[in-house]
Amino acid sequence: MEAAIGALSELGWAGATMTVIAERAGVSRGACQHHFPTRADLVAAAVEYVGHQQVEAVLRKAAQLPADARRTEAILHMLAGIYLSPVFTAAVQLWVAAVADAELRAQLAPLEARVGREFHRLTVQLLGVDDSVAEVRELIQGTLDLIRGLALANLLRDDSARRKKVLHRWALTLDEALSARRTRRG
Repeated sequence: MEAAIGALSELGWAGATMTVIAERAGVSRGACQHHFPTRADLVAAAVEYVGHQQVEAVLRKAAQLPADARRTEAILHMLAGIYLSPVFTAAVQLWVAAVADAELRAQLAPLEARVGREFHRLTVQLLGVDDSVAEVRELIQGTLDLIRGLALANLLRDDSARRKKVLHRWALTLDEALSARRTRRG
């Protein structure tokens, strides 16, 4: 799985062939194809698997987050860390390839929806809010869209200084908007 993510992130869809992925993983091409009949099957499974690992890592780190006014900003930076990873770069490569490949697009659409729901739930849990209210749901989605956009900007150059300022300002705005909507953190 890690070999597929690395190849896709570094080489793009065209370069991340089954042969390249198998070589990086130290297995035969036949072994890869036994478990994953197509490259799209392998790469989609890898993105989903490594994405779940990242969510689990964030949940473990969440226990160490500050409980004070800095909590929201710390959460935003943790979430941004997911989007700044090779997994996000690999996902972007897949999305771009899927624009021109209907079969890949059909395979990725449900995966992207599942991952999107998982990140939404994670954000709701970390922020301690109830997203049954439309305004809260929209704020969470806007937050994730903002972070994803900042990660896209970072693909071409180091955008960390601007990202830090934007996330700081958004944390203040988000805290104000969500202050009456927070649930008890346990």
